[in-house]
Amino acid sequence: MPEKKNEYRAEAGGRTVHDVGGLDFGAVDFDEHDLPFWERRVDAMIVQLSTKKGVFKVDAMRRVIESYGEQQYDATTYYEKWARALRNLLVEQNVISREELDAKLVETRAKMRAAGREASSEDVPWNEWDEKK
Repeated sequence: MPEKKNEYRAEAGGRTVHDVGGLDFGAVDFDEHDLPFWERRVDAMIVQLSTKKGVFKVDAMRRVIESYGEQQYDATTYYEKWARALRNLLVEQNVISREELDAKLVETRAKMRAAGREASSEDVPWNEWDEKK
């Protein structure tokens, strides 16, 4: 398991990146809303892999999310953080290799485009500590 590397928020008195309580991030949206399909799917995969299959502990999700750099943390939504942590943990726990994951992503994007659906070409960066492995 990689060593957790704490990132600190610039000009926030020694707070780590994820410690945003009381900082000005704008208004909180309290409106009830349905989650998009992809967010429900990420949630379901995490429940299955952590609770049902025991691939990783929920604490591992927290460790990975808390290791994001400030720009990475602030630029991603709640479920984007989860999806990214899930991807990182699947590779970390040797469930799938980066190469297998990359190949599956290329295949899936091609299938989506062939079906007339939108598919992002954007690559999601890995955590800095992952890059040093």
